Amino acid sequence: MDTTQPIPKEGNENFFELHEQYLARAKSGPIGLLFLGDSITRQWVNVPHIWEHYYGQYHPASFGIGGDQTQHVIWRIANGELDGITPKVVVLLIGTNNCGSNTADEISAGVQKIISLIHEKIPATKVLALGTLPRGPRINVDGTPDNWESHMEKIRAINADLAHLDNGGNIRHLDITKDLTNKDGTIPEIIMPDQVHLTAAGYQLWADAMQPLLDEMLDD
Repeated sequence: MDTTQPIPKEGNENFFELHEQYLARAKSGPIGLLFLGDSITRQWVNVPHIWEHYYGQYHPASFGIGGDQTQHVIWRIANGELDGITPKVVVLLIGTNNCGSNTADEISAGVQKIISLIHEKIPATKVLALGTLPRGPRINVDGTPDNWESHMEKIRAINADLAHLDNGGNIRHLDITKDLTNKDGTIPEIIMPDQVHLTAAGYQLWADAMQPLLDEMLDD
């Protein structure tokens, strides 16, 4: 699939239900800080104590949908999820679900397209483009071993590419890989038991690693 084009997940009821929820949230009150992405963003709902402690003061919202790829987020933006809101910062984390079917260059292009769309819709908003999180060895839902080493090659290339987007102003980049991995590059099970999704300990590490830069972006 083209990573830069708006494509919905046809037949996926959860995708459209969450999209409608996010449209309603956008209309229900101010959003000062928006998280946008896939299941890793969606699962902030599992750690409300961390979410509220770090972000509650900013009127935050989390628009994440499990399994989303860049083209799905592009479709959601094209269909209203950013309409009528003016967050000071959008925290964007997307791309890991593209690793099985797209090249690093294609995934990077999809992320850059999302950033450009955010600035078209809400020009005064800053984007914190997080590096795609690391992955480790795992068994996929269909019982096959995940091609995680190939995925990690792409992830390293994507993150190196995204780092060049950081202009010190309305686009910043942060790669928290080192905060989530051991010195040998492995991912502790206490952080990612399935080697993709975060536990509460993982979200705590994410929040701590991101807070200095987020404070800077929100205070400007």
